[in-house]
Amino acid sequence: MAGLALSHLTLSHFRSHKFARLVPAPGAIALFGANGAGKTNILEAVSLLSPGRGLRRAAAEEFARAPEQLGWKITAELSGPDEAHSLETWAEPGQSRQVRIDDKAATQSALGRVARMVWLVPSMDRLWLEGAEGRRRFLDRITLSFFPGHADVSLAYEKAMRERNRLLKDGVADDHWYRALERAMAEAGAELHRNRSVAITRLAAAQSGAETAFPAAHLTLTGPDDADPPNSAEELTAAFTQGRARDMAAGRTLIGPHRADLAATYAAKGVAARQCSTGEQKALLISLILANARALTADFGAPPIILLDEVSAHLDETRRAALYDEICALGAQAWLTGTEISLFEALGTRAQYLEITEQDGISGIQERTVM
Repeated sequence: MAGLALSHLTLSHFRSHKFARLVPAPGAIALFGANGAGKTNILEAVSLLSPGRGLRRAAAEEFARAPEQLGWKITAELSGPDEAHSLETWAEPGQSRQVRIDDKAATQSALGRVARMVWLVPSMDRLWLEGAEGRRRFLDRITLSFFPGHADVSLAYEKAMRERNRLLKDGVADDHWYRALERAMAEAGAELHRNRSVAITRLAAAQSGAETAFPAAHLTLTGPDDADPPNSAEELTAAFTQGRARDMAAGRTLIGPHRADLAATYAAKGVAARQCSTGEQKALLISLILANARALTADFGAPPIILLDEVSAHLDETRRAALYDEICALGAQAWLTGTEISLFEALGTRAQYLEITEQDGISGIQERTVM
């Protein structure tokens, strides 16, 4: 099955790349080279062709190549089974990021409707051990791949919550000031929860229906302290009203989807992900990313673009080969990075190999042939 794929990618003054032009293949793409050569920067550029702040969650000004600090730009041609699009995103110094699709100004949410992507990066390796914020972000990124409007709902919830928090900090007690804000939070919060729940259900179905070398993870949504949170608009409205005194003492909203947590269990062993070995935790993450890709393929008729940064180095030879087999079986365009070409040996002739180099501040990209 042919998936979404970039057929051309151009970077201008982006991170370490003063200028780079790639003609990527539709399947697996192995980017290899020394640390600091700019491999991850290419993946980050690709990730910015979807909604949000990219795989490293950087601000727009951080993408500008140093020391010039000029405006940066990414352009690409995206093809799918039924349509093709030209994509552009850029930012001038001191300005916010802009998007254009087919030569027309567009929102980041619109990118999510044409360019679906999933990714896994090394910073996610401690996902199950660190705070709930990272797990919410991980789940929301997956949810966004199914519901491009999820980001807009999140923004609406956060805007209303910021205004409510301002009232709480100022000690405002008048019920009139809170009602409309709490209703807006409740409606957006209920939709956030519904979207997240559907995403978890889709992942569960995609894991249970696949034979894979990676362990399935059972996911659940909880509130703070593993409590059952209020989820419907009515429940949330009541919770916000009843919690005002406590929230005022804290100076912030203490209940709602912004406090949700994602719990994961290694399904076959019945062991919480946070108690699994480092290798098992990594395998669970890969399983979820692959499940996300399979579910999107089933929902939209084409696999998404997959970005995997330095994932191969942390897998044994058997699981590495299994990962490559699953990617190729999906028919996805998958961008993979690694320091050595030998890490991609199991891909054989199924991949395009691009060596990334850096010398005197100038990056180079050279295609290599593997027999």
